[in-house]
Amino acid sequence: MTKVRATTIIGLIHNGRAAMAGDGQVTFDETVMKSQAVKIRTMRDDTILAGFAGAAADALALFELLEKKIDEYSGNLRRSVVELAKEWRTDKLLRHLEAIIAVTDKDRIFLVSGNGDVIEPDDGIICIGSGGAYALAAARAMIQTNPKLTADTIAVRSLEIAADICVYTNHNITVKTIK
Repeated sequence: MTKVRATTIIGLIHNGRAAMAGDGQVTFDETVMKSQAVKIRTMRDDTILAGFAGAAADALALFELLEKKIDEYSGNLRRSVVELAKEWRTDKLLRHLEAIIAVTDKDRIFLVSGNGDVIEPDDGIICIGSGGAYALAAARAMIQTNPKLTADTIAVRSLEIAADICVYTNHNITVKTIK
């Protein structure tokens, strides 16, 4: 079956700020179909950022469900993502969605998948999508060598490095921040 995929997202919390950046590439099998997609959304009056890798329609359905969970649990991000993962994994229709999402507020960052994964990394960095491992390595190196860099600078530079390596990641980068 032919797959439409959107990749790569990095989210991080660094020096009191949260940032999330995504490249703009969407592929249809091995063909670039779109180069300026926006894969990051703000939620709850711009206090939460969410980004996705995977099937775009699936991710958008998950974003809607996440927003409902955030409202239901009064902005408690940890509880919201746990409840999202539980429903995503157990619902007969939702469990077939093919996406992975990264979600952050100013204090916490999570990776959420349909396998029931809710991961809050020790270092405050989440990377998803085909270029994610490259962006993660770049972000960690930048933080170690120059800890004064801003979260948004690290996110953008990390994606630029990933785009130089991964054919499914491009240089059309969107970045959003929250304080």
